[in-house]
Amino acid sequence: MTTDTTGTAARDGEPRRGGPADSPFVRACRREPGPHTPVWFMRQAGRSLPEYREIRANVGMLESCRRPDLVAEITLQPVRRHGVDAAILFSDIVVPVAAAGVDLDIVPGTGPVVAEPVRTAADVERIRPIGRDDVSYVDEAVRLLVTELGDTPLIGFAGAPFTLASYLVEGGPSRTHAKTKALMYGQPELWHALCARLAEVTLSFLRVQVDAGVSAVQLFDSWAGALSEADYRRYVLPHSATVLSGLADAGVPRIHFGVGTAELLGAMGEAGADVVGVDWRTPLDVATRRIGRDRAVQGNLDPTVLLAPWSVVETEVRRIVEQGRAAPGHVFNLGHGVLPETDPEVLTRVVALVHEVSARRAEQG
Repeated sequence: MTTDTTGTAARDGEPRRGGPADSPFVRACRREPGPHTPVWFMRQAGRSLPEYREIRANVGMLESCRRPDLVAEITLQPVRRHGVDAAILFSDIVVPVAAAGVDLDIVPGTGPVVAEPVRTAADVERIRPIGRDDVSYVDEAVRLLVTELGDTPLIGFAGAPFTLASYLVEGGPSRTHAKTKALMYGQPELWHALCARLAEVTLSFLRVQVDAGVSAVQLFDSWAGALSEADYRRYVLPHSATVLSGLADAGVPRIHFGVGTAELLGAMGEAGADVVGVDWRTPLDVATRRIGRDRAVQGNLDPTVLLAPWSVVETEVRRIVEQGRAAPGHVFNLGHGVLPETDPEVLTRVVALVHEVSARRAEQG
């Protein structure tokens, strides 16, 4: 008998039915039929929840990510409140690069700020490889959560090499990514060396999570939409593929997501994902044609719709569930993260509505 990293036992490579591996979420990721369309929300762990704001009071973001008890509690909050079909590990995309020796901080209202942005080959060399001991708090948090969650799957995550590289080169968030593109175009060897190092760090970080028991992983390439398809294929895809293909034997679905990526969806799927996340700009049936029927889709309600009257929310949710039927597997989500001003009760109602509408559809065939 071997161990299946989705949390169930496996014999001869076949996962035993029951537990996270047989959940509606994992089944949808694997393009298998299920009782209803599964739902979770990006940035559901925190942001809009009063209980999150209370527990995070006077605790910095990086410190929060390094305290397994706090990580577990924040991750569980939306599962308890909303009844979502999957939890996502509370963390931040810069956690592994901080563990790799990069001097940075997450500044409230700004985001990650890097003390010494990457400019030279020596800067790249200072980004050291990481192992389980470097992020033992993540390993511990995942193990705590797998026990607490039972049959509810836990999604692990990491930032993709391009988005991490952009933060490291810019020194923080950027609207234009001008410094990033200047390095990418002007010093391609240095660019590829940086992304290769970040791919190694990211893969190690995700491996720790898989080994600890997550049921799926999501690779966030938040800023990839700043690129043309040609540039994406030349400067980004090989490094994202290193991460995703490095998990091909992990036994868990791999989700790949970016913002503003309508023209990149096919290429992002080619990077090795089982599921491609779609932002709100592209209808799911259109996205499915671009991605192909050998991958599931995730998305894609505009997060700002949740601020509208319920009649508007309901109409949009029903539209997305219907468009998702064009895909071989659909995980309902937002097209980006939950906005802090979102009423949590609306999220709870969305989960119930998606389950109701999609279950009725499943019964009708």
